[in-house]
Amino acid sequence: YTTRQHNLANFSIRIISEMVETPKSTKTLSLVSQEGDCYDVPIEVAKMSELVKTMIDNDLEDDAEAQEIPLPNVRSHTLVKVIEFCKQNTEDPMNDIEKPLKSANIHEVVQEWYANFVQVEQEHLFELILAGNYMDIKPLLDLTCATVASMIKGKTPEEIRKTFNIVNDFTPEEEARIREENKWCEEV
Repeated sequence: YTTRQHNLANFSIRIISEMVETPKSTKTLSLVSQEGDCYDVPIEVAKMSELVKTMIDNDLEDDAEAQEIPLPNVRSHTLVKVIEFCKQNTEDPMNDIEKPLKSANIHEVVQEWYANFVQVEQEHLFELILAGNYMDIKPLLDLTCATVASMIKGKTPEEIRKTFNIVNDFTPEEEARIREENKWCEEV
């Protein structure tokens, strides 16, 4: 094994190691739900939340233990979905959503994974909206609000009330007066 072969081997190893993508830091932090359940999440994923980003200890890199971030307004089953969304969006970002929506079918608005992600019960969808707003995760908030908008798009007030179980508390006279005052909305 000559010095020349040794140098060539070291050079080859250096070149190959530069070509191989260096994995991102696997440092995690712990998101704590309303119920006190802890979820370890890679820092880069957790930073999708502007709220979490502001709460991260700058010395986290030096800490032996993962920092805990309390999220008292987010229930466990919702936090699990939020983390799932953030992981996916970190790996394969969601396309921007055109406004106004081009279709009432959310599958025509966003990629398949994201359209399937919001196929949940209405109550859970609204919890995801609240979590996205509280945690300040714009893509999640955009997606969930677009989903609700797609549920409304092209429907009459009566159909919207039925979809969201809203009781019509207007008298027929009040409703007629409001429709007359806002007739311009229907013309657009």
